[in-house]
Amino acid sequence: MVNTDYTARKIQESITIDGNLHKPVWQNATWSKRFCDMVTGQAGMYNTQAAILWSDSHLYIAFRAEEPFVEALQTERDSIVFLENDLELFIDGGDCYYELEVNAANTVYEVFFVWKDAMGKGGRFDRPEFDVQQEHAYTFGGDNDRTGPSFWKGTHPRGIRWAFTRFDLPGLQTAVTVDGTLNNHSDIDKGWNLEIAIPWQSLDPLANGRSLPPANGDVWTMFLGRFQKLMSSGKEVTPHPAMVLSAHGVYDTHLPEKWSRISFCG
Repeated sequence: MVNTDYTARKIQESITIDGNLHKPVWQNATWSKRFCDMVTGQAGMYNTQAAILWSDSHLYIAFRAEEPFVEALQTERDSIVFLENDLELFIDGGDCYYELEVNAANTVYEVFFVWKDAMGKGGRFDRPEFDVQQEHAYTFGGDNDRTGPSFWKGTHPRGIRWAFTRFDLPGLQTAVTVDGTLNNHSDIDKGWNLEIAIPWQSLDPLANGRSLPPANGDVWTMFLGRFQKLMSSGKEVTPHPAMVLSAHGVYDTHLPEKWSRISFCG
């Protein structure tokens, strides 16, 4: 039997994506445990939880994040929102993976990564959206510092990824609600919620031979996490505290082998 970190339950209804997590469908969902520190596995500094549901047409994911001072200053799509506070979803596709980040202003940042060793003429990634000659395609070696022997390839055994930073997942929907006042530190907020819907058909590049929608019992690997900007004595604390569903043991988001295993039941 395969060990998993979370079981997503199938539903028959569609969900209106408006950021409201008081809807019965989310009230009846199974919410995850409190996210933990990415490195140590200890409880995260603020409570963060996620729930996953699915239907024949869509994957649905919700986050609720405790936050006393809800802030989001980046409002342009594909701004690097992890420089501030954000919630993140990564989905592994074997030879590729998808990254979604959203802040409390509902600013969306998307990147699609393809491992360099999976690229090739006539292969599954030989399609216009994964043309490495496009302006916004970059090589990427991972989160860890690259020094000495790992300078060019990073520290991951598989090496370099191509990062397509203008990739937009078709049909993606996101919505945020704030329990408090955004960008106003004169009061104490309770936090913010994020709701996501993704059409299964849009995940075709990530299916890697799996059925869409999943078959009962299928397991997908995903990263669900949160990064928190902190200031201390007027200086930004770096690296930002990272809270995740499953600890990595190292401060590196881009490790699919460390992500959570999500089983689909229905």
